[in-house]
Amino acid sequence: MNKDKIIKEVKDYYTEKILKHGPSPMGVDWNSVESQEMRFSQLLQIITSPDDSFSLLDYGCGYGSMYEYMKNRFKKIFFTGYDISPAMIEEAKNKFTESGADWSMELNEHNQYDYVVASGIFNVRLKNSDKEWMDYILKTLDTLNKYSTKGFSFNALTKYSDAEYMKDYLFYADPCYLFDYCKKYFSKKVSLIHDYPLYEFSILIRKD
Repeated sequence: MNKDKIIKEVKDYYTEKILKHGPSPMGVDWNSVESQEMRFSQLLQIITSPDDSFSLLDYGCGYGSMYEYMKNRFKKIFFTGYDISPAMIEEAKNKFTESGADWSMELNEHNQYDYVVASGIFNVRLKNSDKEWMDYILKTLDTLNKYSTKGFSFNALTKYSDAEYMKDYLFYADPCYLFDYCKKYFSKKVSLIHDYPLYEFSILIRKD
């Protein structure tokens, strides 16, 4: 698995999307605001005390749509958005010039956050094999775990999608395998959410 190659391919893919569609759900390869916010509502269940202040890293933040969703729903957030696409970070900085949120293409390996959330970063496999992409997912989960102190969450397209809607360049993960992996290697407190009306699932990992 060539991680640098995969990262470049994904960066180029999403940069093309944001340059074509601008800061919109289509700019990050989603269909609508409604489905985008439904994903956020599942992933943000990782936050156990929403009335308290907390720090959160949005890993793969795009143009900042998760921050826009969160800023009026939580009292005090120390928010950091990270993305590999310079065009995405530029859009986020332009959109939230006075927000106090941090936007970056680089992360300090010594920093940690209460929560790390990753939405949609495991979907676009392109021409990589299933094995290469799964290796990439597992390595990235190690990164999410490293940066979080209270927990992290992520989503993925599900292998239980209807066959006629599945696309060759997307990756459809086995939710049971990833649930089991997270239970074995990250925490005993793992939730699998697979009952919302999208062809995907979310996994929440809470730490002791």
